[in-house]
Amino acid sequence: MPRKKQKLDIEEIRISCQHCTLADLCLPHGMEKGELEKLDAIVDHTPPHHRGDHLFRPGQKSHGLFAVHSGALKSYCITEDGEEQVLGFILPGELTGMDGLANDHYASASVALETSSVCELPFEQLNTLCSQLPGVHEQLMRIVGKEITTDQQMLMLLGKRNAEERLASFLLSLSSRYKKRGLSASEFYLPMSRQDIGNYLGLVIETVSRLFARFQDEEILTVDKKLITILKPEILSSMVDACVKQSLASSM
Repeated sequence: MPRKKQKLDIEEIRISCQHCTLADLCLPHGMEKGELEKLDAIVDHTPPHHRGDHLFRPGQKSHGLFAVHSGALKSYCITEDGEEQVLGFILPGELTGMDGLANDHYASASVALETSSVCELPFEQLNTLCSQLPGVHEQLMRIVGKEITTDQQMLMLLGKRNAEERLASFLLSLSSRYKKRGLSASEFYLPMSRQDIGNYLGLVIETVSRLFARFQDEEILTVDKKLITILKPEILSSMVDACVKQSLASSM
């Protein structure tokens, strides 16, 4: 039996989506009440996903995009030798499931790192809405472009940067992403494990732990379990070359 979708008040949509990718899809374009209702009509407000719950897995038939409202997700794929390769981390206000647009199946997996609230935008209804509301289609293309830019930044990061530069760039990227959402840029939780960070950055977990310890010893930041407080962002910035700085700034 299909789950009955809870009806949301328009003002509720404006408040809950103000720091979400769904807000980028509508509010800045001045959508009227009726247009917002059309958008909300296709959004499936799913129950919370708990740590370890998958939204989708590689090879699963694709059915929609997912916007994170709260919590955090990890995107990964399985290599030919059966190893997990972390592709990225999805924070509130960001989308996952883009690879499902290419064909009828997801190429990657998305799993909750902590209890997370997500909204699903089914592909079929989204396509129909894009034809009715050109602004939604334009904004969706902009988000796809950002995804491509992020992938390019990651390739550049792994191509020539040493371990110190990789971790510094990662922390600065998280800082700018949290700041964009109206959260603290200097104090934030890392929902991902040290092992996941190492996998993503192409570093062994021992190197990641050693660098965190060194950064703390040098009073660049403090580490309290998963809580990171950046004390000297200018030092982290000095570890990153001009090219990476420009890329980070363009993603803010």
